[in-house]
Amino acid sequence: MHTPASMVMGIVFAPLGLVLVFTAAITPQWREGQARLGMTGPGSLLRSGSVDTLLLLRSDGLWESCLQVEHSELKQCWPIAGPYQRDPRVRLAQGLVLTSLFLCGTGIVLACIGVRCWTDLPLRGVAATGGLLVVMAGLLSLTALGVYTHNLRRLGMVSPSQGTNNHKFPHLSLRPAGSLYFGWLGSCLQVLGGGALLFSFKQPRCLTLNELNESIKNEINNTGYI
Repeated sequence: MHTPASMVMGIVFAPLGLVLVFTAAITPQWREGQARLGMTGPGSLLRSGSVDTLLLLRSDGLWESCLQVEHSELKQCWPIAGPYQRDPRVRLAQGLVLTSLFLCGTGIVLACIGVRCWTDLPLRGVAATGGLLVVMAGLLSLTALGVYTHNLRRLGMVSPSQGTNNHKFPHLSLRPAGSLYFGWLGSCLQVLGGGALLFSFKQPRCLTLNELNESIKNEINNTGYI
């Protein structure tokens, strides 16, 4: 069977997008920041009056946060907790990403069944339905990424009106991290792959009986057989 190019594009891009979005979901680098922590000690002050500092690297994901000391193997990760975990925008992103992964996986299964490489004719309706699910999955993950990126520096931050300013930890300058870029790329691939599978709804034009007879006659005339 000659598989349409749109189907080939769909069954290649959709799984690749799924892998990238899944990688983004399980890694704790959605946002990251760094801060210098002053380490003062009586011994160092008596010797030179200097102040030692440590550069702390903090990263947060959808389900895990990590803290590492720069130029050191000291690193600790833990499940997200506190205001960040309870933030409704983080929970929204979690739900959208999980739904996106489920829809994309289901769509890929339907697309593989619809392509039916072991038979002569593909199930175009099934393949196109799988493409629709993949497109929906891509849009959901794009929404999750957009919500998270737009509120990145405010997620889990306690408002001053609550009167719980905590000076125990230094202020972190937060910025987007690598997992977000994996997510954006994977979501775009999902939309492209699902959109390509949607072209499966377009049925190929079949020749009518008269057109088929005329084609056979022309072929006979061209080959010289009577």
